[in-house]
Amino acid sequence: MKPEEQVDPAGRRTPADVRIVQLTAPVFRALANGDLAAANAVSPVPLSAYFAGPEWRGVWQMRSKQVEEDPASAAWVTGVIWDERQQVAVGRAGYHGPPDPSGMVEIGYAVDPAYRRRGYARAALEALLQRAAREPQVRTVRVTISPDNVASYQLASQYGFIEVGEQWDDEDGLEIIYEVDAHRR
Repeated sequence: MKPEEQVDPAGRRTPADVRIVQLTAPVFRALANGDLAAANAVSPVPLSAYFAGPEWRGVWQMRSKQVEEDPASAAWVTGVIWDERQQVAVGRAGYHGPPDPSGMVEIGYAVDPAYRRRGYARAALEALLQRAAREPQVRTVRVTISPDNVASYQLASQYGFIEVGEQWDDEDGLEIIYEVDAHRR
């Protein structure tokens, strides 16, 4: 086993174990319709039933419309958290879209409950932050977190995210806005 393939002492995945696999418009459409068979027919990686379930359907509908209106955004928006060693899709992660005119990208991630507490959210967050740091047009990375989502807050705070405000989301309710400089290192 190569060092970059090892699991850390707490049993969590390392960033080398995980990559974000971008999806295409046909995959988004199939997932938005809850059609797992159609999604898997065109997906670059196999997806579980959870991806086509009701909990994530709203995200897929939003991304499907977004990519239809702006095909270039497919390279930025929600993809699959893919565990390279296990060869399994464990969640979704990506940006809400390309950088805005001020250079800000907002990130989002969610792990299938069957794979939580194994370091996948951390690995996905690190992958998203690393990409943001490589993109010259990105200056700020934002994440919004529900006030009762202590685990997400604790994770984000470890990467230097600081509270800059709050907002109301029609789907998720009150969210606290956190940001970090994309090139903080």
